[in-house]
Amino acid sequence: MPAILRVGIFVGLLVLLDLYAYRGLRTITDGLAPQLRKTALVLWWATHLVFWIGLLVSTAIFWSGGRPSPDFMRFIGIGLILLYAPKIVFMIPLLLEDAYRLIRGGGVWALKQFGHVAPETPVMEGRRRFVSMLALGLASIPFAGIVHGVTIGKYNFTVRRRTLTFPDLPEELNGFTITQISDLHVGSFDDPAAVERGVRLINEQGSDVIVFTGDMVNNKAEEMAAWQPVFAKMKAPHGLYSVLGNHDYGDYVAWPSAEEKRKNLADLVQHHQKIGFRLLRNEHHVIEAKGAKLAIVGVENWGLPPFPQHGDLQKALENLPQDTFKVLLSHDPTHWEQEVLGHETHLPLTLSGHTHGMQFGIEVPGFRWSPVKFRYSRWADLYHEAGKYLYVNRGFGFLGFPGRVGIWPEITVLRLEKAKSDVQA
Repeated sequence: MPAILRVGIFVGLLVLLDLYAYRGLRTITDGLAPQLRKTALVLWWATHLVFWIGLLVSTAIFWSGGRPSPDFMRFIGIGLILLYAPKIVFMIPLLLEDAYRLIRGGGVWALKQFGHVAPETPVMEGRRRFVSMLALGLASIPFAGIVHGVTIGKYNFTVRRRTLTFPDLPEELNGFTITQISDLHVGSFDDPAAVERGVRLINEQGSDVIVFTGDMVNNKAEEMAAWQPVFAKMKAPHGLYSVLGNHDYGDYVAWPSAEEKRKNLADLVQHHQKIGFRLLRNEHHVIEAKGAKLAIVGVENWGLPPFPQHGDLQKALENLPQDTFKVLLSHDPTHWEQEVLGHETHLPLTLSGHTHGMQFGIEVPGFRWSPVKFRYSRWADLYHEAGKYLYVNRGFGFLGFPGRVGIWPEITVLRLEKAKSDVQA
């Protein structure tokens, strides 16, 4: 489908949403004083006009080969979510009422043909103000959630702890802890104090190692320059380890030359080193702790198309003894499904990120949901299959939509324990 046609369809859908929701708004304001009603309707269209001008300007910039500023894109992203997510909720009761009105109207019209209904009976009932008010009340819930998400939620760092048991874990490593972070996307950060608070929280966990599972930047290595000193404060007694994610390769930028793209990746590798990460690019590193060995295995990004497949698990495992306990870092959880589960080498624990939990969803005890589940079957938290664990971190940062609603930024702390039946008394 041509790009201009896709844009046209998208714009057409937004216009239809606006016009339909406006009909409901007019029903709500019918009971207001004339001046107040006029003010409310003018504010409605003025707000939408500002957003539409911004959307048209950003589209024109992209069309001409340019790139709007990050602040401008944040404005567009917030406007799009803030205006249209509540509007969709607002429309649901209105659509149900209109369906009822149409069905009832069809019945009244048919009865009129046989003289069973008085001629003056209106075929279509008017929209009831109560239903529109109910719709407005429902729409206020996502509206409030989005406002919270872009002001507070995006830095609401949450520590999630899990204890995992393994029959093949060396006894000496019983109680070994790993802190995992993922998907920094530092190009989106706009609050240095909040980010520093997040880094302090990472250090406060006191884990044996800290691992980072990819997507340090949104697009360019230069995004990390201002944040490198902050993340360089992370410390762990057995070191820091990292891998690359799909955004780290610069694939989403129109580079002037292949050489500049290669330099960008080289600069990003330098940032990993200056922070203190040992960047694992299809390789492994063996940690010796209390006389036992644990291998941190890291692969480059491996995802299903359109995401790149630079990961080479076989290469990363070269010369690594089978009986060494292994922790695999792989940015995209689909790698676990597609290669790790069926691999001849036993990989008891894989740590991934990538999904962000779509930065939007519901998580309450006993229930977890996000639209991202329709794209990724394993999109957040812990999964266990065939004697192997996968943990999918929800991400430390945010991308695109500058907020988080219900899916908070995560710092994961995993405690490894020997299966009790195998622990010596």
